[in-house]
Amino acid sequence: MANKLHINDMVVVITGKDKGKTGHIKSFKKTQYVLIEGINFVKKHNKPNPKISYPGGIVQQEAYIHISNIAIFNNQTGKSDRIGFKIQKNKKIRFLKSNHVNIDDK
Repeated sequence: MANKLHINDMVVVITGKDKGKTGHIKSFKKTQYVLIEGINFVKKHNKPNPKISYPGGIVQQEAYIHISNIAIFNNQTGKSDRIGFKIQKNKKIRFLKSNHVNIDDK
């Protein structure tokens, strides 16, 4: 089955600690996890490394979130939406199911 979400799609978090926040997809990990810009910040403890003069400490960084916890964001309605596929001129095109707006118009 084709992946309905692509890199640079605007998505909204539908569950979890960042519920309601929106951001763009930066990358995928094994097609089930996505890294979203500005979402799901975690604190990571880094060990100091004197060989490269790295001080270490606590670093805040973005973590991956499961694809089931996000949905595509519809700018016209301001809500989450679902994605459908249709074929036009021998090309597979993604569209938003609520108002049939093409996502891949570029």
